[in-house]
Formats: sequence, structure tokens, C-alpha cells
Amino acid sequence: PLSCVFCIRELLAFPLTVCQTLPEVMADQVAAMCDQLIKAVNVMMDPETDQIYRLEALKFCEEFKETSTFCVPCGLQLADKAQTAVVRHFGLQILEHVIKFRWNNMQQQEKVQLKECAMQLLSTGTHTILEEESHIKDALSRITVEMIKREWPQHWPDMLKEMEALTSHGEAQTELVMLILLRLAEDVITFQTLPTQRRRDIQQTLTQNMENIFSFMIAILHVNVEDYRKLVSEKAARAHCRVAVATLNTLAGYIDWVSLVHITCGNCHLLEMLCLLLSEPELQLEAAECLLIAISRKGKLEDRKPFMLLFDDVAIHYILSAAQAVEVVERRYIFLKRLCQVLCALGGQLCSLGSDVEVEVPANLSKYMEAFLAFTTHSSQFLKSSTLATWGALFRHETLSKDVVVVDKAIKYLRACMTNLVKTGFPSRADNPSCEYSRVDFDSDEDFNSFFHSFRAQQGEVVRIACRIVPLEAFQIAAEWLQYQIACPIDTGATTSKTAEGLCSLLSPSVVQWDAMTVFMECMVAQIFKNLEEEKLPVDQSMELLQAVLNYDTNDPLILSCVLTNVSALFPFVTLRPHFLPPVLYKLFKAITFEVGQESKVSSVKNVRRHACSSIIKICRDYPQFILPCFDMFYNHVKKMFSGDAMLTNMEKCSLMEALVLISNQFKDFAKQKAFLDELMALVVAEWTSDEMRHVLWDPAMFLSFVGADQVVTEQSKDTDTAALNRGRLSFCLYAMLGVVKRARWPVDLEEAKAGGFVMGYTPAGAPIYRNPCTAQFLVLLPNLLALIRTHNSLYMPENMARLSVTFSRAHEVMDAEKNVVLGKRSSLHTCFVPISEPPSDKVVVKPSQYVLSPGLSHFHVLGNAGLSLQQEFYTIERLAEEISGSAFVSLDHVPDHRLRPMIHILICFSQQLVVSCPQEYYNSLLCPLLGPLFAYMLQVRSPGEDEEEAVCQESQVTQEMFEEQLVRLLTREVLDLLGRLLFFYSDKCLITLLKCALVEEDMMMDLVQTASPAQPTEELTELGKCLMKHENIYMTLLTLSFTSLSWKDTTNCHRTASMVCWTLLRQVAHSMQQTFNRSLALFLSYVLRGLQVHGQHEVCNSALSQLAMLIYENLRPRYVELKAVMTQIPNISVEALDQYDHRLMDPNAPKVGDKKRKDQFKKLIAGTVGKALCQQFRKEVHIRNLPSLFKKPKPDKDLLPNSEALGLAALFSPEDNTL
Repeated sequence: PLSCVFCIRELLAFPLTVCQTLPEVMADQVAAMCDQLIKAVNVMMDPETDQIYRLEALKFCEEFKETSTFCVPCGLQLADKAQTAVVRHFGLQILEHVIKFRWNNMQQQEKVQLKECAMQLLSTGTHTILEEESHIKDALSRITVEMIKREWPQHWPDMLKEMEALTSHGEAQTELVMLILLRLAEDVITFQTLPTQRRRDIQQTLTQNMENIFSFMIAILHVNVEDYRKLVSEKAARAHCRVAVATLNTLAGYIDWVSLVHITCGNCHLLEMLCLLLSEPELQLEAAECLLIAISRKGKLEDRKPFMLLFDDVAIHYILSAAQAVEVVERRYIFLKRLCQVLCALGGQLCSLGSDVEVEVPANLSKYMEAFLAFTTHSSQFLKSSTLATWGALFRHETLSKDVVVVDKAIKYLRACMTNLVKTGFPSRADNPSCEYSRVDFDSDEDFNSFFHSFRAQQGEVVRIACRIVPLEAFQIAAEWLQYQIACPIDTGATTSKTAEGLCSLLSPSVVQWDAMTVFMECMVAQIFKNLEEEKLPVDQSMELLQAVLNYDTNDPLILSCVLTNVSALFPFVTLRPHFLPPVLYKLFKAITFEVGQESKVSSVKNVRRHACSSIIKICRDYPQFILPCFDMFYNHVKKMFSGDAMLTNMEKCSLMEALVLISNQFKDFAKQKAFLDELMALVVAEWTSDEMRHVLWDPAMFLSFVGADQVVTEQSKDTDTAALNRGRLSFCLYAMLGVVKRARWPVDLEEAKAGGFVMGYTPAGAPIYRNPCTAQFLVLLPNLLALIRTHNSLYMPENMARLSVTFSRAHEVMDAEKNVVLGKRSSLHTCFVPISEPPSDKVVVKPSQYVLSPGLSHFHVLGNAGLSLQQEFYTIERLAEEISGSAFVSLDHVPDHRLRPMIHILICFSQQLVVSCPQEYYNSLLCPLLGPLFAYMLQVRSPGEDEEEAVCQESQVTQEMFEEQLVRLLTREVLDLLGRLLFFYSDKCLITLLKCALVEEDMMMDLVQTASPAQPTEELTELGKCLMKHENIYMTLLTLSFTSLSWKDTTNCHRTASMVCWTLLRQVAHSMQQTFNRSLALFLSYVLRGLQVHGQHEVCNSALSQLAMLIYENLRPRYVELKAVMTQIPNISVEALDQYDHRLMDPNAPKVGDKKRKDQFKKLIAGTVGKALCQQFRKEVHIRNLPSLFKKPKPDKDLLPNSEALGLAALFSPEDNTL
């Protein structure tokens, strides 16, 4: 009734003494309601309250805020400072709720009265600044900002003046004003929680008044800092300190986006103040934050030149003085981080201005570099890592890198790396000063491990850059370090190896030192060869180093591994002193047979042997011509090792064979190389093509028996069973095949290839057709290789699963290590603390079970490399497509997802290798029959998030569900990535646009997406893509796969597919399709709309999907009427608006509409399909109305030149001028 409304309006007129002057009945009702609300709030906040009562109290309070007409008087009464803090906070929440959700329905007088109430609360409704609770201040600032967002500047023009007047009431009011200005900037600029028009109005008005706002804040800061320093009373000083902190925080919220003019005005007065405040312990952190934001600003280089004043004596002095502290106090440590970032940002500005603007090298550059180096040598690993990007920028800089100061500091930096590269500082330990800082920065040793891995990689890059500046000095540092390590006795430390007594662990002092030195040596040698002429290389000194390394003998596998790395790193010098080659090879060959006490199966020992094999392969790959004179010696030594008692593993044998093949490529004689390969592979060919092996490879039952999967394995039989020997025979054949096929090549030079007999003809285009010396062997081995692939796939069939023994019954289940990889969990890299213990039965099973599953991961590599190596000879094999599809794609329905993913991954690699090397004329005969079934099968794979049921699960069940969903997501993402790689040329512009879409602000996203014209694709199809799109069954599979993936719970895939794949494929075939295509096209549009329902809350996906839906509808609607039927099913769509939009599409004479307006209209049509995030679905909408547009002054018309100045041009062309 009207009387009630009148009473409410009357209530609003009395801010804080409302109950004293209300009509008696109304006052009693408000008082009674306030009593109930106070009781409800106390019940909610009492930790001992029963949950049922707490929920009832919460419900009562929420219903009051939503329905009561007494919200304002009750809120004001509850907010009175006589109440307790929790009650006052609830009262302020009520007022905020009224402003947020009832403001649009209030009369203007009511709004004004409520504003006056709020201002009175700000001026007199709080305790002193030190007594008032922070959450009360926050709530008061929220109320004021909510009103500002709705009324300023149009209806509240004097807001800034009122705020300024409030500061005269005391420190508490000054702090509140700063909180209000900060929250306003955050809501308008940072979080952009307003409608576009209101945001622009407020931002424009803030910008217009920014000079006054900045002057106001700087004055407040200056006054309060001065009073803080002068006052003797601790309480008064703390009050001024609190205001200064609030002012600095507010400045930080504005410095990030205001014009640089306001930051650098008055000869950088603000920056000078901030530097001075670095000496105040209570203000230094906030001052450093402001300074960091200011110096990190981008913009025109000319506008940033004033930042160079920070290199002056005063600023550098205060920065250096502030950094002088070593205690690990959290606030102090955070300040050091910010100060380090300030120095980094200052270095970034120096590099930018020094490149493009004429800025002299600062006179204080040496002091700056000393300060920066101090952070690089700090005990904190995090602070060290923070400096790396700036060091890299300085060392790369064309001008600064030649400066004497920078060159000198580059040498000091390299010496600092001798400490920084050492892996120390684990949070769980106390053996280094950095451990204390690591406990602040990292939650666990695993986190530290992950950080240090990245940290060392970044250090390596900076070391490489520094070595370009001072290559000889870097070599000297590396040489001294290596000689020191060789001379030092091995220190195993407190944590020794678990495998053998007296050996080092991964964290032994000697190991971490050798490891760090090895990283430095590798980085240095690579750069010294690139940046020094041959006559300037320190060859003699490097040979002395190499000789010392070769003479160094140790039985510790971890140290020996580092020694081998140093041998490999120094090998480029051996090419200048060939007589050192035999000792190097002898050292590596000796390491291949390395053992510790007759034990060769320890993991660290295996790593040494693998390391030696890898080093030999690398040398033979990079320097085959240099090794060629030693080929006979090399080959004879390998044959001796094969026939002797060296006990080489199959992998080691295959590695040596691979190295021999790499050297044989330098024969450059087809007949000679073929004869050598025939000799090398004779045993493999005989073994692989034997009748016994044929029966095993073609029959799954015999295969399982051959590898021992149908036998019960015991502890006693594990070393002597014949199944282990059989598995070794199979592995050896496969890896030998892979090594030969992967490495055998013809000469790169065409003339050498023709002279050696490698060219067997020419294509019609004139390109040479080469022949590979290993082709004959591969063709003999191929039938059984395809049979093994087929057999491996069939192992998952029920009848073959039933043949597994008890030992292997769980061989196909996912292992914990595989699960961790899929879930992105890192396993511990330093197992020296807690040894990993496994049940004996697991140790027995692990190798055979892995073998049952792993052959499929190697034979696809053989096929893929065959395409690259053999090329024409491979693609002309008769019935190749039928043979491969009949083996690689059979029985996949029975393969579980966790086993399918590695198989699909290898298939993808195999397919990519085939495509890269496949001649275009074989696309139809080979690639289409292979890729068609692959993509068709992927349609059957369950999409991510499909068939999920909501249920209360145990933690293990939740983990399993997460694993399965992530597994399928990765699987399908790889397949769609293959689709994109095979079908499209990705232009640089397209990739840059996608990158921008992932990084820019949300309101700019649509503009980026709209830059692509509806009629133009964003990328072109490859020749293979065009070929695939000519086959109806293939292109329908590709279209279905692409469009259905839009609604999978994978935003990365959705955005990429919607923006780059779907329309490009569809436009290729849409205009040539028969009318039977209508249903499919309607289905594709529905998939896009379904994608909007799933991913519409993400602006990036929303833009891409909306653009795709519009492209489909606008381009294809004239031919396919079914598309309109799909649109009519959208919830809450305006049929009239759809008809109007449709009319403009169908009627060529309809008036044209601009692109932006047309896109906005289409987005409104499909708005009913756009889904919301779960956290937004039940949130009450806040509606802020736009105010009348701000009055804009018309620009005065000005002549370019004064009227008095006659140009003569008018007279020249005047028709009245007859003088001509």
C-alpha cells in the first residue's frame, strides 16, 4: 500500500538515528527485525552452532535481503558502529544488496537519500583507522563504488570533490577514500564488471580528471609520509603509515593504465618519491610494487625516456641500500623479489631505449650491474632465476653487449654460474643456505625439482649467449672447473647409492658438481666453435683437457656418465687433431661394457652403457667422413665385442650396428654399401625369416607361448627361462631393422649419388629416383613385420586374453607410471631419500609384460622410416595399402583406451612420415586407403566427457574417471592434430591470430575473429587434403569427426577446430553436394550450436563457434532450407527476427547491412544456445542501466592557414578570373 511506501521513504531520510524519529509502530517493527537479524548473524558465526541451525539462520537472512521492505533502515541500524563487527558487516551487506539489485526500481529522491546515508557512514560511522576492522572498510568502499558505477558522472558530478572533502575528517576517512578509488579502478579497468557504455563513461571521466586525481594522491602520500617520519607517538605514526600504505596500493591500481605523462611529470617526481620510500621498512614493499608497475609499462619509446633518470646516483643508491639484507623474513623476502623485478624491468627499459631511441649508456651502468649481479649470486634460487631473462637481453643487445662494463660482468656472470648450475637447495634438506629460501618458495622437493629443471635450461641458454661475448674467457673458466673436478677426490656425502656400497647417489656433492660442470662445458664448446675462427681456437689447451678426461678412471657410474658427456662435448676439437680419435673410441667402447662388481643390470650402470652407445652414434652421425678412415678398426672391434664375452644387451648391439651404418653411408658406392649391409644383417634376416619365427609371428597363440605370456613365472625361473631368450631374439631383430632402415642413405650430392650407382631413373618432372642399399633386405623382412603388427593387435581379443597365465593376467591394465603421465603428475626424480621397493612378483612380471605390449611401438617406426628412407621403392611395393591396413587397423575395437593411445600416437607419427615422403602420384593408391580407415575408426572412440554419470565416488574412483577422460581427450586431440597437419597449410598470419586470441582481453576477442571475411578461408588445403576431399566416404568422415569434436569437453580442440578446420573442409564440398547432403548439413550446424552450449561461457570459443555458425548459415542457407529448421529449435529465439535475417539472405534486393551489425544480429539469434559456467548458472544477475551520453564539445573548425594568407590557387582555378 501507498502508506507503506511513504513510511519507507520517510525511513530513508534519517541515516543513523532512524529508530529514534520513526513512527512508533514502524520503529518497533524495525527494532524487532534488527534483533532477529542480530541473533541470526550470531548463530551463523558461532563455531559451535549446529549445522541445521546455521542453515536456517542463513536462509532467514537471505530471504530478508530478497523480500523485506525494511532492508535500508535495518541495514543502517545494523551498520552503526555501536554494533559488533560481524553485525555491522552484515548491515553493510544488506545495503550493498539493495544498491545492486533494487537501485533501478528506486525513486531519485530515495537514491539521493541513500547516497547521503552512505556518505555519513563514511564520515562518522567508523572507528579510528587502527581500530576499524579491514572487512568493514572494504564493505563501506564497496557500497560507495556500487553507487558510483550507477550514477557517476552524469548524476553525481561532484563525487571527486566530496571524496576530497572526506579526507579532511581524519586518517580513517582518507584510507576509505583510497579504497574507494582503488576498487573503482579495479572494477572499471581491471575486471571490467560494467556494461560497455557505463565503463566508457567512467573511464573517460577518470582520464579527464587524472591530473587532479594523481596530484591529490601524491599530496596525500607526501603529507602522511612526512607526518609518519616526524611523529614521536607510535600510535599516531602508525595511523599515518596505514594511510600511506593505502595510498601506495591505490597508486598501483592506477599506474598500470594511466598515461605515462602522469607518471613522469615533474621530472619523475613520483618515481623519485617511490625510490626514497624504499628505505622505509614499513612502506618499502608497496613502494617497490608501484615502482615495478611503472617501470614495466610499455608505450612509445619517447615517452619512456624519463625512466632513465632511475640510473642516476640517488635512485641507484636507494635501490642498492634497500637490497642490503640477508634475513629470511617473509615480508622482507617478498620485498627482495619485487626489488629484483624492478631491476629486471629497468634493464628491459634500457635495452628497449638503447635499441630504438638515442639514449646514451648510463654512467652508473656499473653500479646497476653490480646490484643485478648481487641478486644473481643471492642464496635464493628463485631470485637467481628471476634475473636470467634480463641477463639474456643485455648479452644479446647489439650495443650494450660490446660495452666494457657488460663484457666484464659477463665474465663474472659465467663464474657465478659455477655455483648457480649446481643442484642444491632442496626444501627438505639443510646442507645449503638456499634450502631456507626454498622452504618459502616450494612446497616439496618435487616442486623444487620441476623448477630447477626449467631454471637450468634457462641458465644454459644465457651461458651460451654470454659465451658469444667472451668465448676464450668462458673456455678458461670451463677448463679450470674441469681440471678442479678431475683433481678432487670423490665425495659421496651422506646419501650414498642404494645399489652398491661406496658409490654416489644423485645428490652426492661430487655428482652435483660434475653434473653442473658438464652442463657448462656443453654450452661453452658449442658456442666457441660458432664464434671463433679456427686459428683462434684453443686447440692445444683443449687437447690437454681431453687427455686428462680420457686418463680419468672411475668406477662410479654417475661420475662416469658425466665424464662421457665431457668427452662428447670436447670431440669437435678432435677433428683438428685426428690422432686423438682412437683413444676417444677406446674410452667409449670400454664404457659400453662397463660393470660394477660383475653387475650390469643396475639402472645407473645401464645408463652409462646407453650413454656410451648414444655418444658413438652421435659422433658417427655428425662426423661420419672423419670416422671413415677408422671404419675397419671400428668394424673389427664391434665384431669382436659381438663374439666375445662382453654380454652386450640387444639395444647395445643394435646401437653399434646403427653407428656402422652411419659410417657406411660415406662409402658412396651402392654395391659396396649393399654388400656391407647384407653381411651386417645376415643373422637378422636369417632369424626373422626362419620357419620358426614365421609360425610365431603369424599365430597369436604361438606368439604368447613364445614370449612366455602363457606361463607362470617364478623367482627361480626368471634368469634361465627360454622365454627371456626368445624375447631378446625378437627385440634384437626389430631394433636392428629399425637402425638400418633409419640410417641407411644415399649421398646428398646428386653427382656423387650418380657416380656411386644410387640413381635408378628420373621422374617425368626430372627429379632423380634414388635407390637405397637396404631395400632388398627390407622387402624380405616386410611380410613378417606386417604379420607381427597384426598379431600384436589381436592380443587384446577375448580368446587371446584368456590364454594369459596368472602371472600376466593384469598385463594389459594401466600402470601407475602411465597414469601419472596422462594426469600430468611428476614422479620424484631423486629417489635417494626413499628407495623404491617393489614386490618380487612385480619385478618378475614387469619385463615380459612390457614386452607383450611394447613391440607395437617399434614396428610402426620401422614402417614410417621405411617411407622416408626408401621413398619410391617403398611406395611402389605391390598391394602396400591393403597389406598395411590389413595389419595396422585390425582388431582395434578390442584395444583399451590406455593401450590405444600409444598405438594411435605411433600410427600418427607413421602416417606423418609416410605423407612427408610420399610422392603426389601415390596419394590415391596408398594414402587415401590408409587414412580413410584411421579417421573412420576414430569416430568410434568415446568423446571426452561423454556418458558421464553423477555419483558420489571414492577418491580412487574420481582419479580413475579423471584418468579415463583425460586419456580420451589426449587421444582425440592427437588425431585432430594429425588431421590439421595433413590437410592444411597453416599461414603465419593464422597462427599469430590464434595466439592473440588466447592472450588478448575478452572485449577485443570478437574484433580479432571478425577480421576474417566470411567468404574466405583462414588457410588452404594441401594437395593431400584436396585429394582426400574428392572421396565421399573420407570427406564425410572428416567432416563428422571435426564437427562432433566441437562439443567435446576440450576447449583447446574446440577453438582450433572451429576456427581453422570446419569451415575450410565444409566449403570445399558444400556447393557440389546432392540434396541428400541436407540432413548432414543440418546436423553439422546442430553440432556447432551444441558446441556453443558446452563452451559458450569461454569468450574465445564463443567467438570462433559463432563465426562458424554464421559462415554456415549465410553461405549455405540459400541452397539448404533445412538450416532454418535447425535455427527455429534454438530456445527463446525471436522467430520474427529470424525471418527478417532470413529475408535479407534470400532477397538480393534487400538493403545491405554492415558486417558488425549483421554479426551482432546473428549472435542475438543464437544467444539461447550459449551455455554458462556452473558458477554462473545460479548467480543473480546485476543490471546496471546506461545513463545519458556525456556531452561532447564539437571540434571548432580551423583553417589550416590564416585567412590573411592568400595561396593564389583559388584565383588560379576561379572561373571569374580572366587574366589567363
